[in-house]
Amino acid sequence: DSLSVTSVCCSQAEFNGNPDSLFFNDGKRRIDFVLVYEDESKNASEKKGSQRRREFFEGSLMNLGVELEATQSVMDEKLVYVKVHMPFEVLCTYAEVLHIKLPIQPNDLAQQSSAYNCFTRHFYPSEDVIAKEPDFFTAPFRKDQLKCFCVKDREQFFTPAVRSRMAYYILSRAPYDIKGSVKKFGISKLLDGGVYKAAYPLHDSRFNVKSKEPDCPNERFLLYNEWAHPKSFYKMQPLDLIRKYFGEKIGIYFAWLGFYTVMLTLAAAVGLGCFIYGYTTRESSTWSKEVCDPQIGGEIIMCPQCDQICPYWRLNTTCESSKRLCIFDNYGTLVFAIFMSVWVTLFLEFWKRYQAELEHDWDTVEFLQQEEQLRPEYEAKCVYERVNPVTQEKENVPHTACGKCMRVSCGISTVLFWVLLIIASVVGVIVYRLAMFINFSAKLRTDLKYTKELEPFKEYVTPQMATSITASIISLIIIMILNNFYEKVAIWITDFELPRTKTEYENSLTLKMFLFQFVNYYSSCFYIAFFKGKVVGYPGQPVYWFGAFRNEECDPGGCLTELTTQLSIIMTGKAVWNNIQEVLLPWVKNLIFRHCTQVGSEKVIPRWEQDYQLQPIGKLGLFYEYLEMVIQFGFVTLFVASFPLAPLLALFNNLCEIRVDAWKFTTQSRRVVPEKAQDIGAWQPILQGVAILAVATNAAIIAFTSDMIPRLVYYWAISVSPHSDGSNHTMTGFINSSLSVFNITDFNGNSNPNVDTLFWYRDFRNPPNHPNQYEYSIHYWHVIAAKLAFMIVVEHIVYFTKFMLSYMIPDVPEALKEQIKRERYLTQVILHETNIKHFKELMKPVADNLQDEIEESELNLRL
Repeated sequence: DSLSVTSVCCSQAEFNGNPDSLFFNDGKRRIDFVLVYEDESKNASEKKGSQRRREFFEGSLMNLGVELEATQSVMDEKLVYVKVHMPFEVLCTYAEVLHIKLPIQPNDLAQQSSAYNCFTRHFYPSEDVIAKEPDFFTAPFRKDQLKCFCVKDREQFFTPAVRSRMAYYILSRAPYDIKGSVKKFGISKLLDGGVYKAAYPLHDSRFNVKSKEPDCPNERFLLYNEWAHPKSFYKMQPLDLIRKYFGEKIGIYFAWLGFYTVMLTLAAAVGLGCFIYGYTTRESSTWSKEVCDPQIGGEIIMCPQCDQICPYWRLNTTCESSKRLCIFDNYGTLVFAIFMSVWVTLFLEFWKRYQAELEHDWDTVEFLQQEEQLRPEYEAKCVYERVNPVTQEKENVPHTACGKCMRVSCGISTVLFWVLLIIASVVGVIVYRLAMFINFSAKLRTDLKYTKELEPFKEYVTPQMATSITASIISLIIIMILNNFYEKVAIWITDFELPRTKTEYENSLTLKMFLFQFVNYYSSCFYIAFFKGKVVGYPGQPVYWFGAFRNEECDPGGCLTELTTQLSIIMTGKAVWNNIQEVLLPWVKNLIFRHCTQVGSEKVIPRWEQDYQLQPIGKLGLFYEYLEMVIQFGFVTLFVASFPLAPLLALFNNLCEIRVDAWKFTTQSRRVVPEKAQDIGAWQPILQGVAILAVATNAAIIAFTSDMIPRLVYYWAISVSPHSDGSNHTMTGFINSSLSVFNITDFNGNSNPNVDTLFWYRDFRNPPNHPNQYEYSIHYWHVIAAKLAFMIVVEHIVYFTKFMLSYMIPDVPEALKEQIKRERYLTQVILHETNIKHFKELMKPVADNLQDEIEESELNLRL
């Protein structure tokens, strides 16, 4: 019998034929959680061990007051569904343990409306469809003060999300085995061991069809139609309903993502304007005119860019790449980089204010650290004693001070090893670039010339461009591969460290993963921006890698174009890959599962079996969603000076990301266990750190990667007396000024291309026959001084502006502070008055008895 395993502990029931039911067969007890196991009779020993642990576990649940009901699967006779119900007394007990805030009286104070809400309220779903949540004064629940709370209906007093949260708390701590003094407990271990196949709370309805149950709120149906459906792409998110259905943790994530997307519209608009400005002025740029002019660029013969096989080339062959460079390397980019430094400060500061409003509206203002419970994995390992430094009482901990130091050291060493592995992969890509550049230089031009179909692309596909594109694609592939390996390593290290609470666990994992991802995603960009083409020597004495590969130079149009190519490929490839993972894979898995478990059309499938067909949410939940967005935030801010269209790409991606994540949570995934959260956690300081670093990187890109500073030095200093005969500032002649001359008689044997002429190369060096020939000229030191001065001045101005903005914009609006204090005071008054009233009710019989006794004694005295 499939139900014989659970018959010892829980009641058995046949499915009543109602596919929308969220209750036990009696129609009264709500299902708060579902456990699924497979009654496998092929392996008797395995079955016996799993059965014993399952019976022990379910017996522990019933000893805690939890009610269970088992039902055999309609679709697969091997599966058994154990439905979990939390009676009201058990809910009250654990509501007090978890410090859950519950309503005591309707809040009649006028609500504060922020400027952000005033702007976005016109895009929210109609209140006729999604009703506004009522506002209450709340207080942490206490079982002995039950009369203080608004208990109109015991079944509705605790919302389904809160009930599921408390049910999961019990499931995570119920024991399933005891061996000597060692107690094993937690549903997570049973799931990992295969004792149970799944554990999840129920969705309240199908996502595309309303439930026929009379009291069902159909929140999943509303979320799909007003939030996840593509037709709602222009609407603001119903955050209150998201929070109510999925919990505060998911609510705060979607609130942050929505706010970030709204702020990106401003950055994208300015970035698009900067791009249009560069595109329309690329033809009129003095730089591109001189490069493309046959009388100027056509007469300048440039040095070979590799040894032996690379030919001389004329400067005007880079005409198109010079025009592309002018699109991004212009004064508009400088303005946009400064704007983005201010934008990121405004984004973070206004997010803090909006987050404070959400904390107030969702009642997480006083969500203190001590309210968070210990992780079951931590509790299970507590075998050592120590004296708590705060309470001065003995408590159990999982490791000694020496053991903790050893675990942390192991974690740091592993992270450093993987970071070095990434750096090694970047070096490998650099070697690929050096080797393939020689190959492309020798064959690419010839192949394009003699292939008629590709001849129109001859002017656009240069050896540098081909090398850059292929290297960027390889970098993206390496990034994705290393990500998959390191994720498992980071989780293992964090599990080994045994963090105390789930917040500490997530913060520790966040720091490890972000450090790795930072190096993994941005290392190639940092190389192109700040290292490539900086130490190449000069034609007579080039610099070699490993004594064999000549260090690569920048594209004739500059390294900025290559950095733009790298950013666009990684950002686009990462977005496409993530969307494939988030959309296609869950959909295909669900499709295959439904196909493999098809039943006859005459069978009715219950709600719990419909949800079992969906994909489970991973243990880390929203971690990867945050990580994806923070990495994107880094691309938008750290290198925006080289790619003004990055905010626009991010905006398009986020508009899709919101609806894709919403679709995934509402249609493809089982309902998540609701969790309490006050803010976005460790991601907030990470965002602030990225914002600070972005000022330095963008200033360095403009100063050292682009040609803006050399052009400014030439315009204001070199183009006029005493360095030139002219008296007016001009850009005419900048090309000749930015190039140096080399004499082929000074070639060494390894680099001599056997051509008898003078040629030019990009650098500021003294010409041949100069007393200090081929050493850096005075022009070079002028440019370096200007670059350093630019970085220092711009950094200080921007950092000062950021500091002033942060100081002037308070994290919590003053009106909100006053309202929080007022509500806290009124809550205390209400609780005090309710307690006094309750005390009077309790004392009234005693007072009446005393009054009767006094009156009787007075009557006796008179007699």
